[in-house]
Formats: sequence, C-alpha cells, structure tokens
Amino acid sequence: MPGENLSRDEARERAALLSVDGYEVSLDVRSAVGDHEGGGPRTFRSVTTIRFRCNEPGASTFADLIAPRVTAVSLNGRDLDPSEVFDGSRILLEDLAEENELVVDAQCAYSRTGEGLHRFVDPEDGEVYLYTQYEPADSRRVFANFEQPDLKAPFRFEVRAPEGWTVWSNGAGERADGVWRFAETRPISTYITCVVAGPYYHVTDTYERTLADGSTLRIPLGALCRKGLAKHFDADDVFLVTKQGLDFFHEHFDYPYPFGKYDQAFVPEYNLGAMENPGLVTFREEYIFRGKVTQASYEARANVILHEMAHMWFGDLVTMVWWDDLWLKESFADFMGTFANVGATRFKDAWITFANRRKAWAYRADQLPSTHPITADIRDLQDAKLNFDGITYAKGASVLKQLVAYVGQDAFLEGARRYFKRHAYGNTRLGDLLSVLEETSGRDMGAWARSWLQTAGVNALTPQVLLDTEGRVEELAVVQEAAESHPELRPHRIAVGLYRREGDALVRYARAETDVDGARTVVAELAGAQAPELVLVNDDDLTYCKIRFDTTSLETLKSGLGSITDPLARALCWSALWNLTRDALLPAREFIGLVLRFAGRESDIGVLQMLHAWARSALVHYAAPAWRETGAAQLAEGALRELRAAGPGSEHQLAWARFFATVAARDGDLQLLKALLDGTEKIDGLDVDQELRWAFLEPLAAHGVAGEDTLTAELARDDTASGKRHQVRCLAARPSAAVKAQAWAQVVESDALSNALTEATIAGFGQPSQRELLAPYAEKYFAAIERVWEERSIQIGMDVVSGLFPTLQDSPETLAATDTWLTTHEQAPPALRRLVLESRDDLARALRGQTCDATAR
Repeated sequence: MPGENLSRDEARERAALLSVDGYEVSLDVRSAVGDHEGGGPRTFRSVTTIRFRCNEPGASTFADLIAPRVTAVSLNGRDLDPSEVFDGSRILLEDLAEENELVVDAQCAYSRTGEGLHRFVDPEDGEVYLYTQYEPADSRRVFANFEQPDLKAPFRFEVRAPEGWTVWSNGAGERADGVWRFAETRPISTYITCVVAGPYYHVTDTYERTLADGSTLRIPLGALCRKGLAKHFDADDVFLVTKQGLDFFHEHFDYPYPFGKYDQAFVPEYNLGAMENPGLVTFREEYIFRGKVTQASYEARANVILHEMAHMWFGDLVTMVWWDDLWLKESFADFMGTFANVGATRFKDAWITFANRRKAWAYRADQLPSTHPITADIRDLQDAKLNFDGITYAKGASVLKQLVAYVGQDAFLEGARRYFKRHAYGNTRLGDLLSVLEETSGRDMGAWARSWLQTAGVNALTPQVLLDTEGRVEELAVVQEAAESHPELRPHRIAVGLYRREGDALVRYARAETDVDGARTVVAELAGAQAPELVLVNDDDLTYCKIRFDTTSLETLKSGLGSITDPLARALCWSALWNLTRDALLPAREFIGLVLRFAGRESDIGVLQMLHAWARSALVHYAAPAWRETGAAQLAEGALRELRAAGPGSEHQLAWARFFATVAARDGDLQLLKALLDGTEKIDGLDVDQELRWAFLEPLAAHGVAGEDTLTAELARDDTASGKRHQVRCLAARPSAAVKAQAWAQVVESDALSNALTEATIAGFGQPSQRELLAPYAEKYFAAIERVWEERSIQIGMDVVSGLFPTLQDSPETLAATDTWLTTHEQAPPALRRLVLESRDDLARALRGQTCDATAR
C-alpha cells in the first residue's frame, strides 16, 4: 500500500507535532503452535497503548500498523471505527488533545520473510521458534506505533506464550500468572525493540567491572539458540568476546553500558548478519558452526559481536534523527568492530581483513551508479532499506579510520565520550558529531566533512618515480585521479612505502607519511632513496582509495607478490590487483595466474579465502568466454595441487578443499569429489564433515552427477534446518529445464517459500556452467520484476530482483534489454530502479573485463 512507504517529509512533520511518553505492548503468541485453520495468514493478538503529547491540539496525524485486521481503536476514550480509520498500514488520528492515549487491538500476521515477527518450524523436531526483526520499519508489523527513529519512548512489553516456552525482550523479564512481563526500557526507537520466544537453548554468565566511582557494574549475560544447534554452540567463546568487548568499550567510552542485561540470540532464517536491539542482540544462526571452519570465520563472528556492541552507544543510546544519517551508527559500529577486535581479542590482524574484505565491498559500492555520499539523501523507507550498503558500512568505517589519523585517537575518543553524555537517549545529525570533534581536536571539521562525508566516489592514487643518473629517487610524486561522474579530489593522509628484494624477500626499506591534496603531490622525504622495485602508495592502509602501480611496481608484483613479507602490505597489493581486474586494466587470466602462483604462499587465511572468491569471480565474469574452459581447468588443477600440499588437518587445507569444489567441472575432478563423499578416496587430514559434504554435493548436482535421489538421501542424513537449506540449493542447481522452471515458479510466481528457502533456491538457480539453460529467463526476468516488487515484501523483492538478474547472460544483448527496461520503466519505484541499475553496471563492467582479457596473450 502507498502508506507503507513513509517519507522523510512525513516523518519530520510528525516529529514536530508529537512527543511520545511511553508504550505498553501486549502480545499473545500462543497461536504460534498447533494447527492453523482458515485460508488467511496465521495471526497473533497485539494490543498497544501509546501515551503521547501533541503541541497543536486539534491537529491530525497517523499511527503506523501493518496488520490483516484491527479489532478496536480507542483515542482518548473515544472508540473509532477501524474500517474508517485503518487503511492497512496507517491509523488516522484526528482532533488530538494536548495529552493523548491511543489503544489499538489488532490481529497481526506471523512472518515467513524475516520481517516483523518471524515464525520458524524446526524440521528436525517440529518445535516452533519466534523472533522479531524490525530495521528499518517493521515493528509496525507487530504493534501499533510511530515508526520513525526520532520519536523515542520507554517500552513495556508483556507476552503470553505457550507452556514450556521462554520469552526474552529488551528488558529483564519474569513469568507470573502465565504472562511474561518485562521491565520498562529506557527511551529507545521502535526499530530496536525486540521479542524472542520459544523453546530456545539458553546459557548464562555474568560480566562484572569496577567503575571509576568504585561501584561495581554487573551485567547478566545470556546466549541462546535452537535446541537442535545446542551441541554445536560454543557459548564460552561468545561470552569471552562479549566480556572483552565490554571491557574495551567501557575503558574507551567512559559511559557504562546503559541497558541492563545483555542477551545474544542466534536465530533461524535471519536476513541480516545481526541486529543491535539493546539488551537482546539477534544474530543469524550460521554464526554457530556445525562443522570445521577457519579462524577467519571466528574472527568474523567476533567482529559482528563487537559491531553490535558498539551500537549500544552509537545507535541505541544516541540515534540518528532520520535515515540520512544512518552512518552515524553503522559506519561507527563497523569501524569500532575492527578497532575492538584488534584491541581486545585474539584477532590482532583484523585490520588486514578490513583492508582486504570490507574495503572491497566499499570500493565496489562506490563505483556503482547508485553510489551516494556517506551522509545520504534518504527520501523514504524504501531508500533507507537499500542504504544498508557498502558505502554506509565499509566506506564510512574506512573514512572514520582516516579521521582517527587526522584528529588523533585521543581526540576522537574524547569526542565520542562527550557525544554520548551530551545526547544520551536523544537523536542527532551530522553537525552534532562534528561539533564535539572540533572541540576535542581543535580542527575545522567542515572541510573534511564536505570532502569525505558529503561527496561520493573513490579516488585512485598512482606513484610517479623519477630516478637520477645514479639510480636514486630524484622525485617521487603521488597522482590523484577521480571518476568523471564524481570528480572530487580529496585530502588524504597516506604512508608511501618503498620495497626492494633482499634475498628471497620483498621488504620495505623506506617509508614516509604525507598529506596528499590535489592532483599531484611530491613526497619530498623520499628524495635520494635507493630506487624502489615496488612503491605502495597507501602503505599501512591509512586512507580510502584505489591503489595504482607504476610499471616497475606492477612487474615486480607479477614476479614476486608472494615474497612481500608484511601481510598487510601483501593484502593491499592483492586488493589493488583485484581493482585493476574489475576496472579492465589487468586481464582476468593474469589475475588468475597470480592467484595460482602466489596464493599457496598466503599465510593469512582470510586473505586466502578472499583470493579464492575473487579468482572464481574473475573466471565467471571477467574472463573472455573462449578462455573460460581453459581457466577453469587451470584453477581446478591448482586448487587440487594446493589441497594435496597443504598441511593435513590445517585450515588452509580446508580452504583449498572448498575452493576446489567451487571450480571442479571436469569428469576427473567431479569423480574425486564423489569418491571423497563415499569414502573410497581420502586426503590425509581432510575431515569431510556434514558441511563439507554439502559443499561437495552442489557442484556434483550442478553437473548432473548427483541427482534428486542422492540429495534426498543426504537430507535424511542431515535432516535439519541447515540441511534443508543446503538440499534446496542443490536441487535448484541441477542441469534440467524442468528443474529451472520449477525453481523460477517457486520464487517468482509463489510466496510459499520462507525467506531462507527463497534465498537458497536463488543461489542454486544461477550456475555458471548452465548459461544456455538459463538463457530463456532473461526475458522472463524483465517481464516479472515490477510485479514482484509490488506484491512481495521489500526483503524478498530485493532478493529476487538482485539474485535473478541475468548476470550469466553476459552479452551486449542483455545489456540492451536492461537499458530498454530502464527507459520504459522510468516511473518504476526508485528503489527497484536502483537495484536494476546496479546489476546493469556489474554486467557492463564484466563485458569490459572480457574485452580486456580477450586481448591478453
């Protein structure tokens, strides 16, 4: 309905009119279990009482609620006719008094899309699990409210649940007379309220800290997951990272954790990585590892735990006024997650992961036609949903990393401390943060903000080296370039490193920090240095930029990349080479050749796994079609060679095994996977556990070696929710026209699948080895997407529009078809057009890459 898409202007008008004093929300979720009768959605009762003030008595406004049915509405004791005031997403409120009480009794629908109150039935034991997920605006699917971040209020929840269940919410709770009642929260926004309910497995602990005034802070800790995952749940490690993070943030923020308890729920079919609900953080349950994983997975989980914890201050205690300033929480949390990981946990190399993985996300997003300033122009909720992107998270975090270098860490943290104390339980805009940083650093933040926060695009920095007659550096300059679409040249604080060979190693022998400003900057400190074999212009990763190389440096990398001794410098070079490949400046086959020559020497497991992903992407998207088969064979041969050479039982062995499965295509490789599955062949130290079995089965299914009977038998072996998702993905991967037609119908023509199974079906549908089989779906895609966007929830709409774009039909004809759709659908919702534009840009980039690769010798 049109009313679902709240605009910024409407939110501003309502915020100027109202102040909210408190919510009382009563939910009855006993209907979650048992048989469901009737043809409509399964519903639960939601009764909400809102007390609020209006500074213009007699004015009108609206409350938000998305529900199948409203039973009763009462405003200031006056009964309103639901059929007259409720349109499916808004409740009209007229003739407001100065002090108001609104009571709404509704039947709200359980969700299967991960939005609102999600209901999950565990196929393993039939148990039902519930959890809520609201960001940016789905609490209105569970209770009536004013759904915008700047109308904060205290919340008091009570929940009636089936016997034997436990219920959690933001505040501490207890059960009496069959009702779970929860302590009133501090003033918070609607989107971070939360309820989790069901027969969850629950572990507890306690955090204690002596505060500066001598008092003791005690925070009850909880961690919960489905009963079926309890045997895999390493709650001790979750609690360890949690306590380390709480110590770190208390030490640096000087503001005690403000929300009482700290529960962390790992929930099924979750759309996000995690959500920062105060007192009850929710995570996707895939962070509970069912099989062996590398340390990169544990580091990633720790980073997410700390990211969400940082939100307790940046986002929950102090919240942006509107979604334009989403970065005020997400960029900070993304930066703080890595900052705390390095400073407080065992993951001391987390900045390498940040440079290699998070920044890759940012660089891609910042070169899309949909790129935007970190402080974005968010017109409405659909815009807001799409802005949880690589700009808001990873670019924002990268820019904050540079800001810390610019103002100094002490000034930055002192600014944060003043920001929390000044705006606790309130809402802020960009200027509020800049003002405290100006106070603590003495710097004018206006110019910095204009360059880094209010413009879009990524700059490229390239070294220019002039040698004298004696072979020393006469002049070293850094040239800064910008894209035509975003021509801003920015001030950068960088380190320039000079490298040369010493024996078998490529080591840094000179370094200079400098400020780059404008098109060309001379680094005077490096004049007179011995001639470098490699110049790294963003050494130590101080700024946000695309690194380019001079001719000598590029040739050095092609012959000696694996010899760079510093792991961060090596990761930066890999990232720069990948950007060159994506920009059609380095042929894909050359990048793949570098991976084959040097990835086996990579010590950082996270970097290695990223190289695997990039190499496969180079093959699938950027390699010339005529070379793909050759490239696939080379990657499979190389992966198998490294797999057999890796230390038995090592995480490198596991990473190479998984990569080998993704590139296996020839009969011999597929038969090896099959033999490893049935145990007729073994590789010393490689434990083919259940998760690895599914990883091997997908390529076997995609190439027609494993059929439905095999996949059904595997599900019987792993009859769990995780197993079902794997099986659905593998079933959709089979090379059959009937299979593809069924998968398409299940996702596009029906809403019967849950969000998780929709995601799995889409993932299996698009196999690179099946381009011809998938060709008919390009035309069907463009015919269907506008209807899908109108009929489905925004999350499912995003999954379908992005996931089913005909990326593998990488031809000028598909590009033309995309342009035709965009031209003939100028009035389509902007958020839908943005997704199509982004996919179009990826396709055009792939075609440019293929042209570049076709010229390679």
